[in-house]
Parts: sequence; structure tokens; C-alpha cells
Amino acid sequence: MSRGEGKSGRTRFTGRGRAERVKTAKQRSAASTRWLQRQLNDPYVAEARARGYKSRAAFKLAELDGRFHLLKSGGRVVDLGAAPGGWTQIAVARTGTKGRVVAVDLLEMDSIPGAVVIQADFMDNATPPLIKAELGGPADAVLSDMSPATTGHAATDHLRIVALVEAAFDFACEVLKPGGVFVAKVFQGGTEGELLARLKRAFASVKHAKPPASRSDSAETYVVAQGFRGT
Repeated sequence: MSRGEGKSGRTRFTGRGRAERVKTAKQRSAASTRWLQRQLNDPYVAEARARGYKSRAAFKLAELDGRFHLLKSGGRVVDLGAAPGGWTQIAVARTGTKGRVVAVDLLEMDSIPGAVVIQADFMDNATPPLIKAELGGPADAVLSDMSPATTGHAATDHLRIVALVEAAFDFACEVLKPGGVFVAKVFQGGTEGELLARLKRAFASVKHAKPPASRSDSAETYVVAQGFRGT
């Protein structure tokens, strides 16, 4: 498999490697076997490993940035739901040595050179002040790849997802500088209703995008809000 990056920053994959088949072991369920086979045959997984990225999710942000030009040299960035660190790595690389990246997750994650890592629950009232202190000034971008613990009940899970996006949006309105950007993972067709109206009032441009690295069978998409109007 050969690879490269186009002018947009999007990773290109050319050629097709031989598909690997995984036998179902006695200790492994059929679902686990299917997941493992998908991982082994996913070109983004192989590419992430080759480039030293923490996860294939790194390509989602890279592709979104290539399309919307979200990250700028020297910028301050907050990465919510950062573990295991793929988005953080992209943010650090594209903001450069003069940038400031603060990564936050409830889960423990390894340190990322060039980033400040905070292990904390973003929904805890004590966490936003910690982020602001480490950020050291207004943010150029607030990124959220947060996902809630799912229950399997569609209505309940949808409410949890919306609650996370709303919390991330409220935080973004507190820390973004005028002209800043907000990116958040959403599901089931994107943002809607009052939240979408609030986003459109707060930003000059609000769009939904599904980067190529997002699996086609996944319901995830991303809301990309640019041109923060300021509070």
C-alpha cells in the first residue's frame, strides 16, 4: 500500500492489500472476531501505526482540518475527549512549537510531547477552570470527540450525546476568541433544534461533515462551527 497527502491535507490510500481473515477462537465471540478482522484490514489502522499515531481517529481531524482549515500555527487548542491522543497529536503538529494544546479526558492517557494532558471528567464543575488555567489565554479552537457511555437505548443515548455537545459548546463560548472554531462529534443526523439555532447565532458558519476516515457504517458525523462572533 502506498500513501501520501494531497494539497488538502487529506491522506490518500492507493492500492489494496491482501485481506486477512481471522479464525474464531474458542475464547473469542463472533462479534469480537469481526471487530478484529475489520481492524486488521482497515488501511487507516495500518497507516496510523506506521505514522506513530495513537489511533486511526487522528485522520478524522487531519481530514477535517484539510477541508476547513481549523488549526493554525501558534494557536491555542482544547481537545476534549482526547484519549488515546490521536487528535492531540494532529493539533500539536499543526499548531507548531509556538502553539498550546490542552488535552482532556476522563480516561488515563499517555503524555503527548508538546501538549498538556489533564485526566478529569469534563462534566465536573472543577474541570473547566483547570483547562482555562493551562490554556493561558483565549482559545483559537475547541475540539470535542467526546462520546458518552452508551446504554443501548437509542433515546437515552441520544440525550447523553446531546448533553455532551451542549456542554462543550457552552465551554467553547467561554474560552474562544472572536473568529475561533468549534468542532464536535454528533450522531443521528447531526445537531438539530435549539442547539443548532444557538450554534448559528454564535458562529458565522455552521456545517456538518463526515470525514472519509469515519467508517461508513458509523452514525457519527461532526459539526464544524467557524467564525465565533464573541460573547
